[in-house]
Amino acid sequence: MPADSHEDKSSISGAWLVLAAAMLWGTTGTAQTFAPAGSTPAQIGALRLALGGALLLAWALWRGELRFSKDAPRWPLWATLAAAASMAAYQLGFFAGVARAGVALGTMVGIGSSPILAGLIGFLVRGERPTRTWGFATALAIAGCALLLGSGGSLRVDVGGVLLAVGAGAAYALFTVVSKGLLERYPPEAVMAVSFCGGALLLSPLLLGADLGWLAQPSGWGVALHLGAVTVALAYSLFAHGLQRVPVATAATLTLAEPLTAGMLGVFLLGERLAPQAWLGVGLIFVGLGVITANKQMSK
Repeated sequence: MPADSHEDKSSISGAWLVLAAAMLWGTTGTAQTFAPAGSTPAQIGALRLALGGALLLAWALWRGELRFSKDAPRWPLWATLAAAASMAAYQLGFFAGVARAGVALGTMVGIGSSPILAGLIGFLVRGERPTRTWGFATALAIAGCALLLGSGGSLRVDVGGVLLAVGAGAAYALFTVVSKGLLERYPPEAVMAVSFCGGALLLSPLLLGADLGWLAQPSGWGVALHLGAVTVALAYSLFAHGLQRVPVATAATLTLAEPLTAGMLGVFLLGERLAPQAWLGVGLIFVGLGVITANKQMSK
């Protein structure tokens, strides 16, 4: 089999892995609606990182992909810290941005800005030059997100909240770029385990003195388990394997399947109704993701 054909198939399979991860992330908002009273977004975010990181760590240790012996390869200090800090910053910036700017605008800005920033950072740091097809598909998907997430009426513009959301998008873009470099040297589960455990340690002060009594309720530990095991451990394992095979900019654009999934769950599971412009947004996201997934030459 020609080398180019093998690389094309690897890129396409990587795109599907990232799409699967994004769809799992899209269940986060729906899952949080089932959390009992007393839970807060900051607590949920910190617990999500802690539980997901612990599961990824256990899995990486069991597979022998992560060792702490003297002869184990040393992790680059600054890249590892950057991965952990950027993931922690994303959690804080996203939840705070959504709280101030509103769910629709905060989500649109946070998730929508990430592909653009990831493409820029990936080009500057790694020399990955996005194609015109990527630009076209990304523009379609972001426009679709704007229509989908902004269909609930007028958006309350809070400058501070918007800046926090942009910061969250930048943090996630940085996490994607740094992770791409680490994945070229270490196994996927090991990279995600180290990144999330480090991020969880940085956010652990948020849980000190917090009232976590809601975790004793079935819905409480059920939500926590889903968020940690499914939206972190499983989803980021898929994301890491996919990120190994596609450029940074492509991976970031494919994650726009997250708000698409969230919107569809709201309609079919929670009984929410979408306006006609929202359905147009759904169509644009589908087209954008289809273009970038089917494209065999994702970067130059």
